[in-house]
Amino acid sequence: MTTPPAGTALPGNRWDLLAGVRPDVPPMVSVVVAHYRQPQQLARTLAALRRQDHPSHRLEVIVADDGSPERPRVPDDVVLVRQEDAGFRLAAARNLGAAAATGEILVFLDADTTPEPAFVRELVRLPALAPDCVTVGRRRHARLDGVPVTEDIELAVAGRELVEPPWLREAYRTSRNLLDADDRSYRYVIGAALACSRRLFAEVGGFDETFTSYGGEDWEWAYRAWIGGALLAHAPTAVAWHDGPDASERPAAGRSAKNAEAIRLSDLIPVPGSRGRGLRSAKVDVAVSGPPAPATPADVFVSVDSVLAAIPGAEATESETGTRAPLGRGRFDRVRVHLDILRPVLVVGGALAAQVSHVGRGQLGELLIVDDAGTELIRISSMRSRARHLRWARDDLFSRGRATCDGVRALEGEVDVEAYLGGWTRG
Repeated sequence: MTTPPAGTALPGNRWDLLAGVRPDVPPMVSVVVAHYRQPQQLARTLAALRRQDHPSHRLEVIVADDGSPERPRVPDDVVLVRQEDAGFRLAAARNLGAAAATGEILVFLDADTTPEPAFVRELVRLPALAPDCVTVGRRRHARLDGVPVTEDIELAVAGRELVEPPWLREAYRTSRNLLDADDRSYRYVIGAALACSRRLFAEVGGFDETFTSYGGEDWEWAYRAWIGGALLAHAPTAVAWHDGPDASERPAAGRSAKNAEAIRLSDLIPVPGSRGRGLRSAKVDVAVSGPPAPATPADVFVSVDSVLAAIPGAEATESETGTRAPLGRGRFDRVRVHLDILRPVLVVGGALAAQVSHVGRGQLGELLIVDDAGTELIRISSMRSRARHLRWARDDLFSRGRATCDGVRALEGEVDVEAYLGGWTRG
């Protein structure tokens, strides 16, 4: 077991328990500014970072250049890291910047996204107090061409504001700034205005460097962070201004590019609503382990098969040779829910799938399915709660429950596999 991190362990997604609390000592923050051939925008953002009300001696600025043909000009106290130009490699550039960081909190900005003076202080508050927190700021939009790069951003945007993406604003409103986040709230995490602890970033892993076109790498990372035990929060007082409209408002933004992103993510984020409806994702969403010995091969077959039939997106952890796939590796590294069959069962209908959908959302981390006599049949575990438990060595950060479930019953005696498959008997 790893050493628990410093800071507060929070239950579920309850970052609101830290409302009004600020760190006793401002954290050491590393701001990673991703850049490619944007000298004017970079100069504006670096000037704005000098105006932050976070103490300057606790603020490190790193420019991560994605292979610009001209070496970016940065002040002597700004760290510059560069990679060769091999196409669009924003994910790799952000990772390069993070690798050079020395701060306990990482902030990711894009060169064309200029922060207001309180941005860093407001964005890092929660990760500094509770290292599981991932915070996203409020990205607003304005046309800044022709504005002097040294002009205060609050003055520069006056009369130049552009529409704020309605879909994003509405999502923050209805989720209470992501306090009510769920398994698909990764879609509201924007990599251009993002903060997390360096420890969480290391545990989750960096951005996926196989993303080599615009969009998707921040959502993929945010989903991994979520199932890795992160809390998601929106900090509306951490405002940064993007130079130009949102991608959805740009005339050149064709549907084909967004479709390509959605298809790519459907293979990597297997949660319902993100994965394909019929096509199987490359990653497993719900992992199912069969009943242990002394269950017979027939008991195991019917138990696992009926569970898989009842839960779309579920896959067995055991191969035909009986080898159990390790969760957190390979195809099983995006598992959201682990379902352990504790004794031979037969499952019919959709009630079990409904129970699975509840686990890992909110405070519920584990649910035991029992029969009317209280015999334990199935354990449904949230991998998110398991990750938090391993990080903090605590089992009180998510609640546990017990429930009966229609359509789930224990198998008694020798099961008739042929009858089960043929459908002429219930087992």
